[in-house]
Amino acid sequence: MNKNNLHIEIVRSTTKGLSSLSKLSCDSIYELLAKHFTKIGITIVNNLADLEALTDTSPDLVFLGMEYILNYPEIGLTDSNKVWLSDYFDDHKIAYTGSKHTAHELGRNKHLAKQCAINANLSTSAYVVIKQDQSFDINDIPLTFPLFIKPTNRGGGCGIDSDSVAHNFNQARSKVQYITSKLNSDVLIEEYLPGREFSVAILKDDLSNEYFTLPIELVAPLDKYGIRLLSSKIKSANSEQALEVTDINLKTKLTDLALAVFDALGARDYGRIDIRLDTNGIPHFLEANLIPSLISGYGSFPKACVLNIGLKYESMIMRIVNLGLAHKMSEIKNILEPETSNNSIYTPSQAVFESV
Repeated sequence: MNKNNLHIEIVRSTTKGLSSLSKLSCDSIYELLAKHFTKIGITIVNNLADLEALTDTSPDLVFLGMEYILNYPEIGLTDSNKVWLSDYFDDHKIAYTGSKHTAHELGRNKHLAKQCAINANLSTSAYVVIKQDQSFDINDIPLTFPLFIKPTNRGGGCGIDSDSVAHNFNQARSKVQYITSKLNSDVLIEEYLPGREFSVAILKDDLSNEYFTLPIELVAPLDKYGIRLLSSKIKSANSEQALEVTDINLKTKLTDLALAVFDALGARDYGRIDIRLDTNGIPHFLEANLIPSLISGYGSFPKACVLNIGLKYESMIMRIVNLGLAHKMSEIKNILEPETSNNSIYTPSQAVFESV
């Protein structure tokens, strides 16, 4: 196989809470891209010096596995003075995969994403935010029980367990105290949606510039209270079922909402929108993940690609790379996607990139 003479760096962090790309996912992407490109690297970015060193290598593309670094690590993830990698690479004319800073900031902060959906007249449950240093009582939560309680800025199900559903104020206060003290995060409290849960992968077609919207239903095992929750434990074990959505009417509602939220967030190229039904079966936006898990056979994004359009792992990764390279200058041309097996519904084609 002739390799494309391009330099691609996969970027992740070893600082806790910063990387959206696990080492396993990173290594899998590295092995795949090494088959198609002449120079592939993995760069660990924990500080500005790491970022500057990466820039000095002038990669053709950065495969983003994180969103920002902290100027003041001692403050933690709540530090507002962050260096957003997408902004930094834009300033240095380096192409990268996925969305820009503004969309990442909304996606990272779940309450901001919900408010963005509300501002766009899209369905999401009512919510309040409790700050880490905030004392509060029942009057600060003008919502209807039961409530769902989680960190405002963690992914992967972090902080979500059977105690996340609170049926009274004492239960809510206990969960809030756990999140603020153990996870050092502000807390998102929202009215609990008791219906089925779905995840919609969104992936741009690099030829037509239209978006595939690829929904799947996620069915977690019942917990000790008989509730299905996608907790960190369930996600880590990959023990939830991923089912194709066959109800055409429901599928249309899910994909319309997901694409509308994706657009409202200002996201681009690819991402994942999570949705849950209310008691009347109406879809409500839960949260967005614009750097979703990309491990083969794990995580809802790769599963959604396979179940909906037969897009296998290698073609999925190459599609994301192609979309990133499309943001480069006009010298990037004729990047080929790998062939898929004959039983794949999706047939990759030659991607020709022009300046954008």
